[in-house]
Amino acid sequence: MRFQARLKPCHNLIDLTPLVDVIFLMLIFFLITSDVLPLKSLSIENPELSHISAPANLAHLIVIMDRDQVIYIGAKKEIVDMNSVKDHLHRQIAAIKKEHPAAEPTVVLSVDKNVDYGAFLRLFASVQECSPRIRLSYKTAV
Repeated sequence: MRFQARLKPCHNLIDLTPLVDVIFLMLIFFLITSDVLPLKSLSIENPELSHISAPANLAHLIVIMDRDQVIYIGAKKEIVDMNSVKDHLHRQIAAIKKEHPAAEPTVVLSVDKNVDYGAFLRLFASVQECSPRIRLSYKTAV
């Protein structure tokens, strides 16, 4: 038995395989090069105060200590141990001064309310040695 195929070539179809390959390559590239830590939200429970203080200035540096006493510095939330806080703060403050020469940077200190008081004081002393301008972050009582 002999079968004959009577299929005609169709020139109207577009091959999408290269397009799908490029999309997957771009997806893999963006997943690999993206910063995962800034996307992670930190669960910090700040203490409550009944009054509102003055707003922070534009040149500020964020220092966060969560309930597990992990310290994050800067907008990229770089994880730092207690011994190297001063070095990282000096570098970050120098970078801010280089970017905003007229402004004196303020360190915004956000500490979870469940953190041990001794750990808070050690961090506060380290920050105080690096910058005279410190703001403590808190939640206002409503």
